[in-house]
Amino acid sequence: MDPIIIDPVTRIEGHARVTIQLDDEGRATNAHFHITQLRGFEKFCEGRPFTEMPSLMARICGICPVSHLLASAKACDQILAVTIPETAVKLRQLLNYAQIVQSHALSFFYLSSPDLLLGMDADPAKRNVFGVIQQHPERAKDGVHLRKLGQDIIERLAGKRIHPSWVVPGGVNAPLDKENREEILAMMPEAKLVMQRTLDWFKPTLEAHREEIRVFANFPTLFAGLVDEHGSPDHYSGRLRIIDSTGMIIADELDPVKYDDYISEATETWSYTKFPAYKLAGHPDAPYRVGPLARLNVASAMDTPAAGQEWAEFRDLERGAVLSSFYYHYARLIEILFALEKIEELLSDPDILSPRVRAFAGPNNLEGVGVIEAPRGILVHHYKIDDEGLITWANMIVATGHNNTAMNQGILQAARHYIQGPNVSEGVLNRIEAVIRAFDPCLSCSTHAVGQMPMVLDVVDSTGERVGGVERN
Repeated sequence: MDPIIIDPVTRIEGHARVTIQLDDEGRATNAHFHITQLRGFEKFCEGRPFTEMPSLMARICGICPVSHLLASAKACDQILAVTIPETAVKLRQLLNYAQIVQSHALSFFYLSSPDLLLGMDADPAKRNVFGVIQQHPERAKDGVHLRKLGQDIIERLAGKRIHPSWVVPGGVNAPLDKENREEILAMMPEAKLVMQRTLDWFKPTLEAHREEIRVFANFPTLFAGLVDEHGSPDHYSGRLRIIDSTGMIIADELDPVKYDDYISEATETWSYTKFPAYKLAGHPDAPYRVGPLARLNVASAMDTPAAGQEWAEFRDLERGAVLSSFYYHYARLIEILFALEKIEELLSDPDILSPRVRAFAGPNNLEGVGVIEAPRGILVHHYKIDDEGLITWANMIVATGHNNTAMNQGILQAARHYIQGPNVSEGVLNRIEAVIRAFDPCLSCSTHAVGQMPMVLDVVDSTGERVGGVERN
């Protein structure tokens, strides 16, 4: 049978194509999630001064520039060999939580809520954020409110919403003033009400999505995330914890800077995104997942009142780890609430207004590694420099890469469930795309592409000939 092709895959961040291979009976036998643009930032930053790296790396993505800014700055801190001021750490954490709020709000409300509120089989011409605005205006307003809030906080801290340069090697380049602290704090009560209201309408809808929960990348994998000394998610300076599908901790308190001891990287000819693997998993194709679902799975608790309560309810979904990737949506909402509570906690600390926010030094190491939890998962920046401080080598592992094997296996799982022959309905193809949306991949980050964000789905027969699919821009 001919293959099914989805090209482009829509409502994701970047370019992609899906190919589903069918056998002679029209059953899905294989599936590939192709990231179709060339990765390049690691190469063209070579020869640049390492001090430029945070600003350069922030240009990788217009959605999550803050994540690359922070991971890059942490790598440069290591090259300086300095301990940055504690207030600078808190300000960077504050910026990261604001990034999580705006990015998760974008993923949930703008990209995925059309499926959740309008239905997987709704008219594709209306199954978008404008359809949500028309049919569920209050939900749309809440989404706009939360994303705007995250962006407003980023602007108040870092000077602008996209590609800020406030975070620098050694700290940040200006302290927070009292006026901005008070104004951000004043935003928090309403934001938490919006978030609680969103959780209150979303949780009862899970029952209506039982089928999607059952087949949206719902299988045993490892999960990886950064946690603090008490097991609560620590998005900025946590240690790496890995659990298996039963919830058992198989590795804990790993230094994320030594990622190369635990993570291998492989490539395939049909995608520009790498396929990292946990070296001790015993099988090179054994997937692990990162991001909000993984973070809530690896955590022993969430150390804020409201999010902690929601986390406990979330973990009651299953006896071990929560396996279905459909629950990324649920985990994303809980993390927004967690981030809002953390923002309030950090701003309530009098030390947040300290003027001591930067350590100065020249290069004292020839290598540095920075690791943070970006909204989509663990983000690694690793640089080497020469004696002049110029970049000689760079490596990045982004969340979409960590999740790459699981996404491919998840597409195949959904295809085997929904596709029986080449005549595939638009609603079925949308469900295949929705598996990918649940992970919220950022393909601009994983391949460093720019431009539109199309996605393609192909259905191919056993000879490799295309027999169906969909293309959307």
